[in-house]
Amino acid sequence: MQASFYVALFLSFASAAGAGDSAFEATAIIDDYVAASKAQKDRLQGASMEIDIQAEVPKLHKSGRLHALRRISTLGRITYDALRFEGDRSIKSDVIARYLTAEAEALKSEPDLAVTPANYKFKYKGLIVVEGRQLHVFHVSPRKKRIGLYIGELWLDPETHLPVRESGRLAKSPSIFLRKIEFVKDYAVQGGIAIPSRIRTSVQTRIVGTANLLIAVSSVSLAGEIQPDPAGDSE
Repeated sequence: MQASFYVALFLSFASAAGAGDSAFEATAIIDDYVAASKAQKDRLQGASMEIDIQAEVPKLHKSGRLHALRRISTLGRITYDALRFEGDRSIKSDVIARYLTAEAEALKSEPDLAVTPANYKFKYKGLIVVEGRQLHVFHVSPRKKRIGLYIGELWLDPETHLPVRESGRLAKSPSIFLRKIEFVKDYAVQGGIAIPSRIRTSVQTRIVGTANLLIAVSSVSLAGEIQPDPAGDSE
């Protein structure tokens, strides 16, 4: 009886120690993620990329597609040069333009919206395997219910602790005309930094139903990155 008591006591201590190690590891992962996010913010200054935005409002049978050049100044300011647009003009002005305006407003409040322990609670969910690749999964929820923060998941690469995916729904609607906003943001790594490569957003409105947006990013050029010389290929 005494032996079984000590076995049970040992198992309880081992279980508690394992939980503590897991919590410590999760905290270290998030610390690395935050440090990497701060470092790559500077690396993105002076970058440019092509962006393709497809938007539709199924209830109105309207859609449109904008292809533009996105530039990030050395001060972090974002500008767009529209290259071409196809589709209904109202989609361009009422859906795409408003999305870009909301993005600009979010950048002004970046410290208050960043996915960091100051703004979010992180709960480690464990490792998952996606397309043969292991990923850390965290459930994130805002410490305060503010516009721009979300409830959902954050996937991180186990080696670099860079983001692979963010997904969820906004914790608070920015307008009484919007019922719910859900999104999935996928990242691609280039030059050691994670760059959003594909963003899917669904906005449920109270007036015209659902509006869907699909944003694809390509041809990313980082400041100081050596670009291939087309003339050199002809030798």
